[in-house]
Amino acid sequence: MEIGVRILLAFLVPQVARVGGREDGGHEGCAPGFQVKHYQVEFSGAFQKGQALIQVEFDDCAGNEDVTFEVSDPAFYVDRDLNLVPRHDVLHSRPVLFIHGLSAHADDMAQVEVTGLALQSTHTLRDILGVGQTLPFRSKRSLLIPPMIVTENQRAPFPRKIGRSHVISTERLGNHIFRLTGPGADQDPKGLFTIDIDTGDVSVSRSLDREAIESYQLEVSTTDFAGNLAEGPAILLITVIDQNDNRPIFRERHYNGEVLEGSPKGTTVMTMMALDADDPGTDNAALRYTIVRQSPDKPTPHLFYIDEERGDIVTVISHKLLDRETLPTTTYELEIVAKDMAGSEVGLTGTATATITITDKNDHAPEFTHPLFEAYVDEGSTGVVVNLTVDDRDDPDTGAWRAMYSIINGDPTLSFEIQTNPDNNEGMLSVAKPLDYEATAFHTLLIKVENEDILVPDVGYGPSSTATVHVTVLDINEGPVFFPDPLMVTRMENIPLGSFVASLNATDPDTLQIQSIRYAVLRDPAGWLSVSPVTGTVNTSASLDRESPYVRDNKYTAVFIATDKGSPPATGTGSLVIHLEDYNDNAPFVVPSVAQVCEDAQDRNVVIVGGRDMDLAPNAAPFKIELGKQLGLDKTWKVTRVNSTHSQIMLLHTLKKANYQLPLLITDSGVPPLSNNTEFKVQVCVCQKNKMHCSSGHAHRASLQLVLLATLLLALLSGRAAPTAELPSRSGRSIDLLMCSFVFSSQTVFDLVSLVKRREQSPCLCLQWSF
Repeated sequence: MEIGVRILLAFLVPQVARVGGREDGGHEGCAPGFQVKHYQVEFSGAFQKGQALIQVEFDDCAGNEDVTFEVSDPAFYVDRDLNLVPRHDVLHSRPVLFIHGLSAHADDMAQVEVTGLALQSTHTLRDILGVGQTLPFRSKRSLLIPPMIVTENQRAPFPRKIGRSHVISTERLGNHIFRLTGPGADQDPKGLFTIDIDTGDVSVSRSLDREAIESYQLEVSTTDFAGNLAEGPAILLITVIDQNDNRPIFRERHYNGEVLEGSPKGTTVMTMMALDADDPGTDNAALRYTIVRQSPDKPTPHLFYIDEERGDIVTVISHKLLDRETLPTTTYELEIVAKDMAGSEVGLTGTATATITITDKNDHAPEFTHPLFEAYVDEGSTGVVVNLTVDDRDDPDTGAWRAMYSIINGDPTLSFEIQTNPDNNEGMLSVAKPLDYEATAFHTLLIKVENEDILVPDVGYGPSSTATVHVTVLDINEGPVFFPDPLMVTRMENIPLGSFVASLNATDPDTLQIQSIRYAVLRDPAGWLSVSPVTGTVNTSASLDRESPYVRDNKYTAVFIATDKGSPPATGTGSLVIHLEDYNDNAPFVVPSVAQVCEDAQDRNVVIVGGRDMDLAPNAAPFKIELGKQLGLDKTWKVTRVNSTHSQIMLLHTLKKANYQLPLLITDSGVPPLSNNTEFKVQVCVCQKNKMHCSSGHAHRASLQLVLLATLLLALLSGRAAPTAELPSRSGRSIDLLMCSFVFSSQTVFDLVSLVKRREQSPCLCLQWSF
């Protein structure tokens, strides 16, 4: 006999099972549970709803009271007559079904093999046992591990036996034991499953949760008592059978949707979706959706329908009835229930609400509340003059309700503008340019109103979407107007007092009234001008000075006011801008005024000085800079022209440490030219290590001057003065002094001449000292 047949017999003998027959227990008395544990049913294309497929044999040896059955595929159930019945039409069946029978006296499992399927499952009992197959030959023994199932959420007592591992051998070996390893046994989660080391019975030690772990893959092996491997390891697959222990849950408790008014019947508004943690391949997670409440329920309690399988909410009324403006409300609230077990009575439920808003489309044109509006406005003023009101039945604060206004006639000069008030949708008509009563006293405007959104095709704008506005201009006393403003004139500075400057011209825009105008000075920063109140003639009251700080860019600005005789009087202002021409009235001056030089410097160039003049060309540069008129300056100093504005000052020989005042004369190019005598201070300093030691020179120079002056005066008064006074020169020789010029800080020059009348003339040396 083939090894496959021996394995089949070895498995069937302990089970004492026969297909479609009664179990022969081999002993007298009742065995609680399924009397037949293996059944077959033929699949012929589909199982019809309510069709009794097989009748199982179950006896708990206590009258079968309160016996419950659970099928591994929720599409089937066991009825009161112990028939296996489909809940609905089954087009695709699993190859193996497991039936769990449970009562207070029995807890047993049976297997139903579905034959005739296009593809046979590898987990049927025939495939596990290898019936009809040639199994690998083992000379002594073989380890048989059938897959096992266990229902989740089982209650105590534990442990519960769920299956047995078998060793089919040619000889009986009693020195081998079973071992179970893997996740759920000796690995986390540890201790869920155990195995009897002698019999190979596998048991579950506590309740399982399929939603946590839906299957366990372990390994079964046999070893001797010394731990040496005898058989295996073989794979043991334990599948957790789902129970309907999770109700559907919506992701949110409240959903919002919108549907446009006038949408056709059957328009999808939104989709509701709930989740069920149970096995998605079973009815435990097969959801069905229903609407259990609509609020409000007017005009019909069935405005919407929900697809029970997909959860799509659709409209079920015609597009004409789905009118936002005629419905009692624009918002409807639906209570949605999702039920598992394909919606059967025993299914668990979850609830959510859906709020559906009927949104607006632009199916109503705005209409003015009045065909004619009137407004009154003072001439010369601007701003809002009238608010135009409209009605619109569409949804406020939408583009179908918001109004846009336009002036379509009556405003050729664009003197008006109209805008929408965002708070109340009114049209605000404003005067953009001041109106003139004397030009036009009455205006007629035609205003049109539209929506931001385009109207639907079957709706148009009617006569009520236009309105007429009458605007009446009120006359007011307007102030005189200067022309031109500003008035520009050109005058020479320093013109005589009382000279004519300009004639002001102001006119009264109130041409229909005869009024006189009087002039006055409003702002004259320098106080140079006066104006005739009657004629508006402007004359000088002080000298015009182009170099004044009130003059900017050679321009002086004054403001005048003109007042009419209206009641009350009105005023206007105008500006007079005088462009001042330059006159050569400012002498030039030299910058800088001080220079420092080392007494032993090899470079005798002292400094380059420049000319400055407050006048303009041609009354300024080019400048002529030269030494003063004192005698003997050219023996020590030299001035050389550099360009039209600057000159170079040079020393002709070295000087001792002291402060020297050098007289300079600078002349501009005006006609006539102006000159200026100025003193340029040169400090001759001792220079050591990049430092200059200069003398203040005040007390030393003052005492020296007094000594020289006293000596000369004594000689002059006594008449006994020496013919000549000798002063040591830098070369060590003596020179005669006949005339000396002293320059004081007040720049007064004292010349002492002819101290002694002598026949013979001696060389003259001019000394200049600064105090």
